[in-house]
Amino acid sequence: MTEKPRLVIIDGMALLFRAFYATAVTGQFMFNDRGMPTNAVQGYLRHLLLAIEYRRPTHIAVCWDMKEKTFRHNLFQAYKGNRAAPPVELIPQFALAKQMTEAFHIPNIGLSGYEADDCIGTLAKKYQEMADVSIFTVDRDLLQLLDNHIGVHILQKGYGHYRSYTFDAFSDKYGVTPRQFIDVKALMGDSSDGYPGVQGIGEKTAFKLIRQFGSIDSLLNQLNLLPKGQRNKISTNLDMLRVSRKLAEIYCNVPLSFTLDRSLYQGIPEHFFERVSSQGMKLVQYDLIRIKRREDKNRAVN
Repeated sequence: MTEKPRLVIIDGMALLFRAFYATAVTGQFMFNDRGMPTNAVQGYLRHLLLAIEYRRPTHIAVCWDMKEKTFRHNLFQAYKGNRAAPPVELIPQFALAKQMTEAFHIPNIGLSGYEADDCIGTLAKKYQEMADVSIFTVDRDLLQLLDNHIGVHILQKGYGHYRSYTFDAFSDKYGVTPRQFIDVKALMGDSSDGYPGVQGIGEKTAFKLIRQFGSIDSLLNQLNLLPKGQRNKISTNLDMLRVSRKLAEIYCNVPLSFTLDRSLYQGIPEHFFERVSSQGMKLVQYDLIRIKRREDKNRAVN
């Protein structure tokens, strides 16, 4: 019986930012011999290697946010407008991260007008019937993608600690389905993305309302059942609620020119060791050696 493919999708920008701030807070930018900071890229590559070690993928791809604004900015001009410009030590590492990913023979995926989340959602939904899909990220928004054969692994504080979710595990924990989580986000808003949802409705209340009514549409049809305070908050923020619902939902039909065979994982390329060494990435070298030994051992057994 043919083994089902295992597709790993990496949220590149999210892991890169997390890796940067994990060491930047103590001033550890890890400059190489050329004077370029590498702390974010080293951390990102270590997270990437950990995902490979954990899931042993047959296929792997990395999705990235693009520089251009997205369709969400057209819906809400203030979308992500509260975010500060990236630190100067991080800026040169954006290109380096993609270069190192390409050197690893892993495709970089992204399209102007869309976010990495949309590309991740598109790939996950497209291939979930032919592969077991695992998404690695720090972004809880991606939990809405949980489905049959789609798992999401959320990076926790520290290195190597992921909280893994399946459709059933998420539903049991929160009392809503992953799709209903979109409506929860719309009600409570998202401060990191800069949209407010319904002013005065927090996470706890948002979950409670969706558990009770099932959806925003059902809630709006039964506003008379709510306490006066909640009813007034929602009634006075209807337009923003509707916009927030559109902002919260990941778009899963991005026109990507991508086929699964492009993401075939064939192990760590020999030249990648030299590339990592030339960049002075000692932390990554240690991980590469460990994983390469395991891959070679598995090949010998098989």
